[in-house]
Amino acid sequence: MLLAFSFYSCGEKYPEHPWEWDQDEEEPNPDITKQGWTVVSDLGKLPDYIQVYKSPEKLVGKQAIAYIAVANMSKAKFEVLGDIAYSQTANGYGGTTVNTPSGFYDSSKASIVVNGGLFFLSDGFYYSQNLVVRDGQMLAPNQNYYSKDWVTLWYPTLGAFCQMKDGTFKTTWTYYTYDGVNYAYPSPADNDINKTPLAVPSSSFPAGAQVLEATQAIGGVTVLLRGGEIKNTYVEEMLDISGASNQPRTAIGSTADKKMILFVCEGRNMTAGVAGLTTGDVANVMKSLGCTEALNLDGGGSSCMLVNGNETIKGSDGKQRKVLTAVGLK
Repeated sequence: MLLAFSFYSCGEKYPEHPWEWDQDEEEPNPDITKQGWTVVSDLGKLPDYIQVYKSPEKLVGKQAIAYIAVANMSKAKFEVLGDIAYSQTANGYGGTTVNTPSGFYDSSKASIVVNGGLFFLSDGFYYSQNLVVRDGQMLAPNQNYYSKDWVTLWYPTLGAFCQMKDGTFKTTWTYYTYDGVNYAYPSPADNDINKTPLAVPSSSFPAGAQVLEATQAIGGVTVLLRGGEIKNTYVEEMLDISGASNQPRTAIGSTADKKMILFVCEGRNMTAGVAGLTTGDVANVMKSLGCTEALNLDGGGSSCMLVNGNETIKGSDGKQRKVLTAVGLK
């Protein structure tokens, strides 16, 4: 069963200009607006603890069209959306249905919706390649194998963004072992497609393993930031997300002052001259916005952000594609 990587997409109606902040109101994120991000204020009313911004014309020296949603997590709710379960018939974690981001908005009414993790379709079943935890229950683990030829197998630890039992947020690398334990690691297994595969991850490898205890979590590929340090571990995580090339991207992160930031950027020249960003670029942008933890989610054609159900970037398919999971903020 060959792996297919889901670079899906967003949209048919797109904003043509940035929106101005109501100057009679206090700007809640001055460090962000000082960097040239412009408040978006005409995509419907948002709770006072969620703000949306459009990027300046350039990010990390590249032409950019990007949006962020910034939420005060003392009031906002982080949700992982999607009909995910284990199927004995399919012998895998995932589901039989996928939705456009608009479909996820219709069912959840989340103020902000972005696409979630990677997945692939085989024999009518959508297999989740990434971790999904909802209300303390693991609905799907991160994919725990990789191969190009089905002769040589690697066992990568993939990234995850987690809300822990104490309410804090952190990124980590996880591995679901064959005896049914989902471990989290402070560093990834140092795999590389150009090197001999490393041992299967376990309670003792990589070092520092702990059983993951998260209340909500979404997996992706490439931990961008952990503990305030740029990581950008797409090589070690192995799944092909074209990390070194310019692409549309989606990311999720958190700041030291308990805010969550959802990020999306346009790419593939849907707007002339806007090619997108590398994962390294996104890591730098997220750090500049104050994030100490950040994870790259599915990207390319999958990248989409809805604000009150309204689209932001131009998706690279020119319309919304269906995805298996999404992230919502209420």
